[in-house]
Amino acid sequence: MSFSVFADGSANLPKKMLEGITLLPCEYTVDGEPREYWGDVDDFDGHAYYESLKNGKRIGTSLLNATVFMTYFTPVLESGQDIIYVSMSSGISGTYNVAATVARELMEEFPGRFVHIVDSHGCGFGHGILAVRAAKLSREGVDVRTAAAMIDAEVPHACQYFTVDDLNFLKRTGRVSGFTAMIGTALNIKPILYGDSTGHIVACSKVRGRKKAIEAIVAKYREKKIDSPEQIICISHGDCIEDANLLASLVQKETPGIPITICQHEPFSGSHVGPGMLALFFRGTER
Repeated sequence: MSFSVFADGSANLPKKMLEGITLLPCEYTVDGEPREYWGDVDDFDGHAYYESLKNGKRIGTSLLNATVFMTYFTPVLESGQDIIYVSMSSGISGTYNVAATVARELMEEFPGRFVHIVDSHGCGFGHGILAVRAAKLSREGVDVRTAAAMIDAEVPHACQYFTVDDLNFLKRTGRVSGFTAMIGTALNIKPILYGDSTGHIVACSKVRGRKKAIEAIVAKYREKKIDSPEQIICISHGDCIEDANLLASLVQKETPGIPITICQHEPFSGSHVGPGMLALFFRGTER
């Protein structure tokens, strides 16, 4: 490894994709009770988690603090290695800004070392896939500054389209108004959402019904996909495996034979999108 790669628990990566990546813990609360999530999505009980949301449990999340970054980054720099940390979007969390501040402080303390913070403009697999790419570059011996520039250049191509089953979870975090949530629920309106070029979650279209929402996501894949050996396709879901499998089968019709990773959507950002969230992540021409 030519440099160390970090992400955090919200990257949604299963063990098979974690080679060369160190995950930092995320903290959240369930009805005020603190929890820590280390990113072990293979062992994450998504069914129980999303059922608890359906039953009214209140989940609170907080950004990663400076102490976490100092604790994990300092020994790596002391050992003589450089660092790339792939952060969740600055448009939805202050974690990127905290990490960037720590990076500047550490590079002053270790003037011979380089710490680069990638603003993924995404979340879940939206930054997890970028961490996977960074780890691959490290294994190949690419120097850290070149790799950092390459990952930054990949950010605009990290496509992530998703829909939600219940707009009220987005209402709680201010993504949609109460009136929009009420009308959308009554009319069975499903937004197609994505992380835009500034890292904010916005709607690119709205359809009526779950099936049409899935078809609309596939249409975005058809429009934006890049046929490349570097293509990585992932699907995350809020305890709706049947819909995830349907989405995967439709995507595979567009690009037969390509492997697709399917996982429950991690708990840290899952509280903001709720049960029934369904997302597709891939490398595309643009967001």
